[in-house]
Amino acid sequence: MHDYIKERTIRIGNYVVESRKTVRMIAKEFGVSKSTVHKDLTERLPEINPELANQVKEILEYHKAIRHLRGGEATRQKYKLDPKKEGEVKPVG
Repeated sequence: MHDYIKERTIRIGNYVVESRKTVRMIAKEFGVSKSTVHKDLTERLPEINPELANQVKEILEYHKAIRHLRGGEATRQKYKLDPKKEGEVKPVG
């Protein structure tokens, strides 16, 4: 494994523990794909730093446990009625 991958993996692992952000948010901030972040955290980190990997694993499991709630809230916000537009009639066709 290249040194820059090890360094990135440890930086991402520490960042997850500090911020408790989701994989998508972290991927955007680090400029890598969410697949890369997930692979770094689940496969590479346990080889490099098992103690940090256990802390990260707990956070990832928590996010997995509540993802249905987060998705439901996003859908609710998407279809939430705007009080200003309630009286408006949309044209058909």
